[in-house]
Amino acid sequence: MFRKDRQYFQFCAYGFLKNLRLFEPFLILFLKNEGMTFTQIGVLYAIREIARNLFEIPGGIFADATGRKTSLLLAFSAYIISFLTFFSASSFLIFSLAFLLYAFGDAFRTGTHKAMIMSYLQLNNWSQFKIDYYGHTRSWSQIGSAVSAILAALTILFTGEYKIAFLISIIPYLLELINLALYPNYLNRPRGQKSEKRGLHLLSQTTKDFINSLKNKEVLRSILGLSIYSGYYKASKDYLQAMIQIFAISLPLFQSHLDIRREAILVGTVYFIMYLATSIASRRSGPWVRTQKSVHSAMSKSLLIGALCGIASGALIIAGQNLLAIIFFVGIYLFENLRKPIGIAQISDHLDQKVLASALSVESQAETVFAALFAVFIGFMVDHTTLGIALISVSALALIPGLLFIKRN
Repeated sequence: MFRKDRQYFQFCAYGFLKNLRLFEPFLILFLKNEGMTFTQIGVLYAIREIARNLFEIPGGIFADATGRKTSLLLAFSAYIISFLTFFSASSFLIFSLAFLLYAFGDAFRTGTHKAMIMSYLQLNNWSQFKIDYYGHTRSWSQIGSAVSAILAALTILFTGEYKIAFLISIIPYLLELINLALYPNYLNRPRGQKSEKRGLHLLSQTTKDFINSLKNKEVLRSILGLSIYSGYYKASKDYLQAMIQIFAISLPLFQSHLDIRREAILVGTVYFIMYLATSIASRRSGPWVRTQKSVHSAMSKSLLIGALCGIASGALIIAGQNLLAIIFFVGIYLFENLRKPIGIAQISDHLDQKVLASALSVESQAETVFAALFAVFIGFMVDHTTLGIALISVSALALIPGLLFIKRN
């Protein structure tokens, strides 16, 4: 199919190191421990998504016009500053700044690395393997998340503090900067773009090419089909932490431990197993889509089943079946990782490689719009109803545009 050369392993290392964010499985628990309400947490998430939305398209155009590797190095530098801000934050205002810095990093990263992979496949005449190739590299991101969960649990178990995870997360991000710096220079610009073409002329031409690409209805429909579910996933995924917290309290096995340490043990274990499963799901994207009638059918079915998993999970929370609720909630993660490589490949099929980072930034921007709306909604619902009702409501909300999309297909 494709050769697992040095660049393949660098792409895999990128995903592995990127997801060594030790704080991620505990972010909501950390914010709650710092005195934030669920509504405030929802607003912080919305700030991140809106800021990412504002930076997204300029970030993509910047990457296509001035250099994709340059853009990624800038992004990971912003992440490191963000982690330091999270570690020192003690108020809503400082947390807002930390989320803004994180959003800046996301905006200059998302879409850019995917565009580099697609360009690399085109250079090697491997474009027909893009679902399988991206699925493989993405699976290493999930393995990174699994390892991160265990490291985070051990860190919190021994220190009794959540915030130390932000400091330790800086180490793999420094290694990521080294990995990116070693990427070959020809990946810094799209195929066919002359290295001497720089400055305002190239920026202007890239912007025009990008606007023209958005006139393609298939591109817009593919972006919408991918972003609805991804936005829902981003807004709701961290509430798994609250579900595990509720379940941990009910287990007599961990009563001898302090609350934070008890939660760390269970959260780390669940996230480790879950991310191993999502790693397998990413690798199965190619084989799974080949069992469906079409790519559209694969995307539609995965959206429907994933949202129904969320509804089932909310209903099980209300029924007091917390373990089953966690299992069904994991389904949201599995279908996100199954459909992501398919959706990215579908979008890239209709695009000029010269503006791929820009167009994938539009997809990511669409995700952030949905994620911001869903984040505020679910945070408000958790504070004013229950977690179960909030999860059913946000899943049903994601299902409505999803059903319209399926009907159109």
